[in-house]
Amino acid sequence: MDRDKEIEAKFWKELRSDMTVMLGVRGTDRPVMRPMTAQLDGDDDKGPLWFFTAKDNDIVENVRGGTADGVISFASKGHGVFALVQGKLSVQKDRAVIDRLWNRFVAAWYEGGKDDPKLTMLRFDPADAEIWLNESSIFAGIKLLLGMDPKKEYGDKVAEVKLT
Repeated sequence: MDRDKEIEAKFWKELRSDMTVMLGVRGTDRPVMRPMTAQLDGDDDKGPLWFFTAKDNDIVENVRGGTADGVISFASKGHGVFALVQGKLSVQKDRAVIDRLWNRFVAAWYEGGKDDPKLTMLRFDPADAEIWLNESSIFAGIKLLLGMDPKKEYGDKVAEVKLT
C-alpha cells in the first residue's frame, strides 16, 4: 500500500473511533464552524458523513439553496492524526438514513424522537483532504540533540488525497 493510502486509512480509522469534528460552511459572510458528531453509514471509507442537527443550527441556516461548500477539521483523541477535509454539504431529512443511524446518544437530543420537528440531517460528501500524522515532539527533540533533522522524516507523514 502506498504511503498516502496508509495515511488515509489511518484517518478513517481514527474518525470512526472518535467521530467528533469541527464542521463548517465556506463562502459565507461570516465563518461558521460547530463541533459535531459524524455518523458513517456502513463500512464505506469514502463517505458520506452524516450529522444529526436542528433546523435552527447556524450551519443549516448557511447552507443556502440546499448545498454549500463544506469543510471539516479533525484531530484524533491522541492527536496522532489531524485532517482538513473539503467537500459538499447539503441539508436532508432522509427517514431511511435517520432510521439506520439513530441511537440512544442521538435520541437524547430530540424530545420528539425521530419525528421531532426540529430534527434535520446534514450530509457531507468529502472530496479532498490534507491529512497529517503527528510526529512526537519528544522524538523530534531527541533527534535535534543527536544532530539529526526531524523534518526530513516528516515528509512521509503528510498526504493530500482525493476522497471521491
